[in-house]
Amino acid sequence: VADAGFVFAYTRAMAVNPEAHEAFMALIRAIVPSIGVRVYEAATLGAARAIGSPHCLLAHGRKSLRADVLSEDGLAAFARGDDSGFTPAEQAVIRYAEALSTDPRAMTDADTQRLRDAGYDDRQIVDITLAAAARNYFSRSLLALAVPTDDVPGLDPATAAALRADAA
Repeated sequence: VADAGFVFAYTRAMAVNPEAHEAFMALIRAIVPSIGVRVYEAATLGAARAIGSPHCLLAHGRKSLRADVLSEDGLAAFARGDDSGFTPAEQAVIRYAEALSTDPRAMTDADTQRLRDAGYDDRQIVDITLAAAARNYFSRSLLALAVPTDDVPGLDPATAAALRADAA
């Protein structure tokens, strides 16, 4: 409540096994320091868009606005499939997260090489991979449990609608 201003619907589902949710949060806390919030959100949003997770697109869209990762225009563009609000290196992260989220068995060394070419080191590549994989775990859990999608405050209604449509 203190951070978001409301209680997300996923809280009820995760309250059934709070230790698992805390382990997920500990993983996120271990990932973010090496890649930073901007890259973490790029990986998260890329994975959420590929999965079609309205929960995570809305929640992390809001987080991206609050952390100045994206402007309102940049988030609206992202919802339309335009990643120009991100740097070229962050766009490489989005593509990587999308590949991991849609067909990870098709990934090759060329996928990680693109991240390397964008300036990421081995630790960062592992943490980008973990960020996208963690988003798959959480997003797919919410989808499988049929957790209702929240109306997330702080998002322009048109942008929120576009993010929901992006998840459809």
